[in-house]
Amino acid sequence: MMRKKAQFAGSWYPSGARECQREIEAFVQCETVPEGDFQCGIVPHAGWFFSGGIACRVMATLAKSNRPDLVLVFGMHMHGHDSPRILARGGWETPLGSLDVHESYVRELSKKVAFEQDTPHTFPGDNTIEVQLPLIKYFFPNATMVPVGVPPSPVAQQLGRAAVAVAADMGLDTVVLGSTDLTHYGENFGFTPVGTGPESLEWMEKENDAKALDAILSMDGDKILYQGEKHRNMCCAGAVAATVAAATAMGAVKPMRLDYATSYDKSPGTDFVGYTGVLFGQ
Repeated sequence: MMRKKAQFAGSWYPSGARECQREIEAFVQCETVPEGDFQCGIVPHAGWFFSGGIACRVMATLAKSNRPDLVLVFGMHMHGHDSPRILARGGWETPLGSLDVHESYVRELSKKVAFEQDTPHTFPGDNTIEVQLPLIKYFFPNATMVPVGVPPSPVAQQLGRAAVAVAADMGLDTVVLGSTDLTHYGENFGFTPVGTGPESLEWMEKENDAKALDAILSMDGDKILYQGEKHRNMCCAGAVAATVAAATAMGAVKPMRLDYATSYDKSPGTDFVGYTGVLFGQ
């Protein structure tokens, strides 16, 4: 079986199994896990140093009430005119062992959504998905997975609904993850609408990221796509819109914001990024 190499291991997260496990266990020990029946979540995708604890808390919560056959991972930095991409076969290496693609599910979903079909060699190297995979392997060791690149366009919501419908038709217990960071602020990101002084961090937290969080918690896909395009406060708005559509199709009516943090918390400077963890359930 062809497997995609772990491109970001050793830089964005540990390259060894023992080191990965130790870091995940440290994240879990530092955070409480809420009660509830949740099936879907939004996770950040910076290096684990910055946002691994948030992603870990989302997955630890999902693992309390789910033993999925399939984990769908929506992500990728894309433009609105791009076509969705899917890893159609093979698997992806992680330090904790490989995750295999659910190939028959991909074939069925591809009858509903027009994807650019990728192999492990052609699927883009992308941190938005890869940094989640060791966490998925740890919390859902027996699950298969399907990574999907979702553009920030109306197709995102169609894709999310179709993904859940196909999984239900196949009798697959499914968890859905949408990977995004929030505002990327600073000269290095080419985004300084209120300058580079100390007020810029407060603006990002209290205004720009707050708008993104309001859209996510409203579970309104159109609002999410608008915010990402208009205010540059979600780098993967398509992945978020697809996740919200999937959550709604699964009967979720209860969004819960677990965490919010910024890269400034760990590494103060004039360039910073917002992160959040959100759950959707019943």
